[in-house]
Amino acid sequence: MSQINTKLWTKNFIILSLINFFMTLIFFLLNATITLYSIQEYNASTSEAGIIAGILIIGSLLGRLFTGRLVQTKKILMTSLLFFILTTLLYFVHFNIGFLILSRFLNGITLGIITTVVSTVVVLNLPTSRKGEGISYFAISTALATGVGPFIGLNMSQNANFNMIFTFSLVLGMINVIIGIFVKFSEVNKAANKKEKGLKISDFIEPKAIPIGIIMFIMAFCFSGIVSYLNVYALELGLIEAASFFFMVYTVFVLISRPFTGRLMDKKGANIIIYPALIIYGAGMLFLGSASSSAILLLAGALVALGFGNISSISQAIAISLAEPHRVGLATATFFIFYDLGNGFGPSILGLLIPATGYDGLYVILGFIILATLFLYYLLYGRKERKIQN
Repeated sequence: MSQINTKLWTKNFIILSLINFFMTLIFFLLNATITLYSIQEYNASTSEAGIIAGILIIGSLLGRLFTGRLVQTKKILMTSLLFFILTTLLYFVHFNIGFLILSRFLNGITLGIITTVVSTVVVLNLPTSRKGEGISYFAISTALATGVGPFIGLNMSQNANFNMIFTFSLVLGMINVIIGIFVKFSEVNKAANKKEKGLKISDFIEPKAIPIGIIMFIMAFCFSGIVSYLNVYALELGLIEAASFFFMVYTVFVLISRPFTGRLMDKKGANIIIYPALIIYGAGMLFLGSASSSAILLLAGALVALGFGNISSISQAIAISLAEPHRVGLATATFFIFYDLGNGFGPSILGLLIPATGYDGLYVILGFIILATLFLYYLLYGRKERKIQN
């Protein structure tokens, strides 16, 4: 029996990781191309394009908040997977900017529901003795999709039309429906039904995870500037071909560094990873802002991967480690709420700045914001880490 209880790579774990991978891939694929699509097809301004990019994540945030209080069931998962397909079909309706914004918002709500259910189910079903390890492996599905999604999107935007991008997203959504049929929820229902019900803020979020969530908000806010505007920036520089490989370089360096940094955190704590990662991430953004060749652009991709790619996973591990065992699910949701907020507000706010700063100036500013976060991280968590661990 103990052998069963410590098993990590169950059928459920693999299927849920695949669903998470496909959903995250679709999100980054669309966000990497939707600004260019809205500018070319709807003559949208940069600020309008930013709103179109960011509204999906605002919808996702609402989906998370409402779903977090529900008992996670297979019916909710399958219904949201089906509605995701229906809202993806709306992309094929070429009406006006307002309709595109509404389509993105509805698409985001379904995405938020799906990813919340999936992440909650994964956390609840992981064996207690391997919780951290399981979350780390599950997070790889997100890291892979973060790089592969924009890579596919940028290549398809160069070599195919935008309808092909929407069709590809639709097919992935259909695959999720098929494999979602095989997910089992019996154990999850038992755990979820034990949740306390109320209307306190702590029934929706984990207060202990808020400080590290603030750091994640800033990091995701800055990263959204890359996902949403790299394609347009690369066109301006004449480096569009190199830009298509930016996220593949990102993926490779995340995969290379993730096992090493995870083990190092277990032995030495988070600070030994976060402080250098913030410096590397900031440097990567500064290189991106001064890119004049393919080599510099791809070097920026590697540095951003070593920085943001590890900050995101280590921050999630911090959020979960601070919570009581029965509140791990809430801590996970809290972490992703801040992540969503950064990704959601980033494109629209940054889109307003671009006319004044230019794309290069924007990335330089973001680089300095990341470097300044070193001090904020120290105040919110870094200086307390030894006391928390003890």
